[in-house]
Amino acid sequence: MSPKRLHLITTAFALFYQKGVHAVGINEILAESGVAKKTLYHHFGSKDELVLAVLEYRDVCFRNWLQSRLEAAPVGIEKIDALFDALDDWFNDRVDVLLPFHGCFFINVSGEYSELEHPLHQQCACHKQLVVELIRKQVESFVADCEAVARLTNALSLLKEGAITVAYVQGDRTAAVKAKETARMLVAAL
Repeated sequence: MSPKRLHLITTAFALFYQKGVHAVGINEILAESGVAKKTLYHHFGSKDELVLAVLEYRDVCFRNWLQSRLEAAPVGIEKIDALFDALDDWFNDRVDVLLPFHGCFFINVSGEYSELEHPLHQQCACHKQLVVELIRKQVESFVADCEAVARLTNALSLLKEGAITVAYVQGDRTAAVKAKETARMLVAAL
């Protein structure tokens, strides 16, 4: 990826994440990035193409960060603790690569592009499914029964999403810690 393209993506991401996609115009991205309009349109044919590139960028950044946090934990319930400890760090702005917490970028964008068939909404849904698969891999590392893996993965994914929403909408930056307690009860009940 060219440095200019990456610069446009990271600049747009920071603005979209803080203000919302529809609230940020191309001219604001150009002013913030210092890139000429011709250069932007050389890389992206439309704002939607830029938003798609930003979603792909955030997806890779987020999943790489989360995967590294999960893989660093020992096999067992520590994998689940690592998930919620990572979220706690994110909610409390201790993860520089994710920028200050403004909720889930994918939830935010899917709310702005609410038609289920819209390509940007579908990209958000794809990210969520990829994160579910990442959680499933962790669960499979210490749970043998396929049905139990499916149930626990689903429950943990819902807890994760709930914690993100409570942290952002209600401003409860301890939501991941609370969700971790519930997750430990679910694992103990297996």
